[in-house]
Amino acid sequence: MIASLLAFLAATALLAFSPGPDNIYVLTQSIANGSKSGLATTAGLITGCIVHTTLVAFGLSVIIAASPYLFLAIKIVGAIYLLYLAYKVYKSDSTINLAEGAPKKTYLALFKQGVLMNILNPKVTIFFLAFFPGFLWDPEGNTVYQFYVLGILFMVESFLIFGSIAIVAGKISHILRTSEKAGVVLKWLQIIVFIGIAIFVLSDY
Repeated sequence: MIASLLAFLAATALLAFSPGPDNIYVLTQSIANGSKSGLATTAGLITGCIVHTTLVAFGLSVIIAASPYLFLAIKIVGAIYLLYLAYKVYKSDSTINLAEGAPKKTYLALFKQGVLMNILNPKVTIFFLAFFPGFLWDPEGNTVYQFYVLGILFMVESFLIFGSIAIVAGKISHILRTSEKAGVVLKWLQIIVFIGIAIFVLSDY
């Protein structure tokens, strides 16, 4: 059991540190609006993992993976939501100035947004489905319990790593406040990130 859990933690740590849509978005949000905004987004993203863990634990994710039409529908809904977020950022003030405080959502709104972003990304479920079974320490035992243990470990570790990214990025934001164009650049960076994640969700790889 211990060996399996240690291997799981090592593998997930590498995945969490590697550049991906989630940690890039946390980075962007933290630079634009501060570490607390990044932490709120992180909390939302990690909370969404509870849904994916539950789907895997009770076998529902197998149904999603086996139904191409349902899977496609979930991907389309997720991509549309992300594109909507990109549009909202696009319609916001194009002269964002970090020195005066960049417009930002409440922490609760960022938390909810993070939850939706995670839940509406079916690739997280597919990842859990493909990745978690290999680290079960007793396939003949209570697999629901084991899946939840793995899911909780994944969430705690990812929160610590993403949270560290948010804090560091928040420190960097103070440097960027001296640039008059920083706000505009970050606004478009957020738009690109949203669109990029939407493309990632719809892609086959």
